[in-house]
Amino acid sequence: MDFIKITEQDSKYNHLESMSIAELLVNINNEDKTVPLAVERSIPQVKELVEQVVSKLKKGGRLFYMGAGTSGRLGIVDASECPPTFGVPYDLVIGIIAGGDHAIRKAVEFAEDSTTQGWDDLMTYNISENDIVVGIAASGTTPYVISALEKCNKNNIITGCVTCNANSPLSKAAQFPVEVVVGPEFVTGSSRMKAGTAQKLVLNMITTATMIQLGKIKGNKMIDMQLSNNKLVDRGARMLMNELHIDQSFAEQLLQKYGNVRAAINNFHHEKQ
Repeated sequence: MDFIKITEQDSKYNHLESMSIAELLVNINNEDKTVPLAVERSIPQVKELVEQVVSKLKKGGRLFYMGAGTSGRLGIVDASECPPTFGVPYDLVIGIIAGGDHAIRKAVEFAEDSTTQGWDDLMTYNISENDIVVGIAASGTTPYVISALEKCNKNNIITGCVTCNANSPLSKAAQFPVEVVVGPEFVTGSSRMKAGTAQKLVLNMITTATMIQLGKIKGNKMIDMQLSNNKLVDRGARMLMNELHIDQSFAEQLLQKYGNVRAAINNFHHEKQ
């Protein structure tokens, strides 16, 4: 079957410059509404990938995201939010972007076209078969990502991907591909829109489901979150008030003493025994 980039096909809308602001917003929103349905169709693929991620992380491995441009930035966002949300080390989920950290803010020309740099970037982290690598590319054709996954496969490293085109070269390179086909963008080829939203949703699913499987959530609460601002301290205190049936003052004392919600709960029960 010939590979067709649906993400590059013409928008269903034309003469965008003649639309009013209201028309633009309504039409963009109508396209955005289709994204969760496309993600829903990919859930069986996401499940298979998450099972692999959970297995590797339970054995002490790491999850790597790799991408270029928007896709790379989305991977970095998801990775960077895991430590504060789930209290895990900063080197458990790692986001790598073509062109290095400079490319987070400014596009680095032709960085995504390298067929060697992706593997070189992974090697700086001493990547091994204990780890798992997920390539992210809306197009499914990014050489930086594909070449890195191919090299991982040769080195017995499990690979997955998140892409928005079916039957792409990236999907064929990944052992556990996730394809979320969202169709043409409102602005032709602007894959930061629906494709980017789809990727964000899938990455949320991967790390959230994984961290729950790793025991980082109790009930529905983030008991391992870092208390890095007043809002989170207040949230932590409310968790303790509800869990331990104590007042706010005592909850805040426990948080100050033990540093996080899980430690406060465990020590409270231990001291009562």
